[in-house]
Amino acid sequence: MQLNINVTEVILLGLTQDPSRKNIVFAIFLLFYMGTLLGNLLIIATIKTSQTLGSPMYFFLFYLSLSDTCFSTTVAPRTIVDSLQKEATISFTECIIQIFTFHFFGCLEIFILILMAVDRYVAICKPLHYMTIMRRRVCGVLVAIAWVGSCVHSLVQIFLALSLPFCGPNVIDHYFCDLQPLLKLACSDTYLINLLLVSNSGAICTVSFLVLMLSYVIILHSLRNHSAEGRRKALSTCVSHIIVVILFFGPCIFIYTCPATTFPMDKMISIFYSIGTPLLNPLIYTLRNAEVKNAMKKLWIKKAVSDDKK
Repeated sequence: MQLNINVTEVILLGLTQDPSRKNIVFAIFLLFYMGTLLGNLLIIATIKTSQTLGSPMYFFLFYLSLSDTCFSTTVAPRTIVDSLQKEATISFTECIIQIFTFHFFGCLEIFILILMAVDRYVAICKPLHYMTIMRRRVCGVLVAIAWVGSCVHSLVQIFLALSLPFCGPNVIDHYFCDLQPLLKLACSDTYLINLLLVSNSGAICTVSFLVLMLSYVIILHSLRNHSAEGRRKALSTCVSHIIVVILFFGPCIFIYTCPATTFPMDKMISIFYSIGTPLLNPLIYTLRNAEVKNAMKKLWIKKAVSDDKK
């Protein structure tokens, strides 16, 4: 593929150009990012060290927290630094890398959420065959497929971006590089690329959301045959998953199913799924999950005892 790129760096207008508001952006992004790191890394450490969290659900939760951490890291640190600068610039190469990593970890999160729904379906609807179907090796293969699928999706995004000529304009009205705002810098018609974007990112978001919601409807419908205690426990887990699905997919569908149309609130919606959802996920999973909370308490007690011995 022959590249036609004369742009060496891109200027990011960010969320605001007002210096006082930039300080607010700095504080919000720093607070959210630190909370995201703390919450998700705590879940990762808890699952890795706890012997009681060895089921497939927590195996997938481990990778969800990992993808949340990396997903937020693709955007938040640079936005924090840029909010302290008068003019934020990023090289074209770094811009392409950010697009790749953003879509890679975003797509990985989508696939992990699907795997978590599959896990809940098997656990609730096929309980007698659960340990046979959801063996650790099978779960590992499914996660590996999710990583490969995410890589393919991201490479398609990069191919779409590099297939266009960039010959002059270099100002993006956004706070991070994404394919949609980058298309506005192209020196050719982007109608076809926009259609491909809808068929790629838009379709992944929409189809995955519909599949997930349908699976949880089936799961919830099957709970009528369970005991009251079984219904309560399964319902608590499924409600947590459904909340995460809606919070993540709602903004994504809005952004990526209408790429040719730009709305004033697009940047605000992007904030929600780029740094908001990764912060909320650990809160939702820990506050509604007694096993995770108990494992975290044991981890803290173990650490406190270890510190006292020193």
